[in-house]
Amino acid sequence: MRVLVVEDVRSLGDDIAEGLRDEAMAVDVAYDGLQAAVKIDTTSYDVVVLDRDLPGLHGDVVCRKIADGCDPPMVLMLTAADTPRERVAGLRLGADDYLPKPFDFDELVLLASLTGRALLVAKLTSSVGARRGGLAERPRIRAKRVCRGQLPDPSWRRSRARNEIDRRLTTPCSAEKMA
Repeated sequence: MRVLVVEDVRSLGDDIAEGLRDEAMAVDVAYDGLQAAVKIDTTSYDVVVLDRDLPGLHGDVVCRKIADGCDPPMVLMLTAADTPRERVAGLRLGADDYLPKPFDFDELVLLASLTGRALLVAKLTSSVGARRGGLAERPRIRAKRVCRGQLPDPSWRRSRARNEIDRRLTTPCSAEKMA
């Protein structure tokens, strides 16, 4: 999983990145909103761990930019703004989850993993046309977005696992299997 950590406190950003790398994640760090915008434009990320109060470009602007982009990564806001009103505002900007500071590092790792997994599931299920609820429901809507003029790559081959997903999603359940 590829993660971008956007945190203006260098020591905290570096510590988060080091901890996520220890969990086998590929991690880049940006220390302000402008760096984050450049990295998001040039690299495909699965998850962005984003602080709201950033120099350069505010984290809210970065979050909107991510949400409005093509095939956007999932956004986990990590910020000191922790009132319910601020959390709701962050989620309305396009964040997929919200973790207030101070935070437990194990919780951050778990949320980043779940958020990245939800994006992967969303991409797989949206490509086979599944219409199911659950964890991937919200991300599927975002992952399905296609930019104007952009067509799927025809050279992509279907893997055996993907064919199995297609088969399971299109095979009707029988009453015997449900019992």
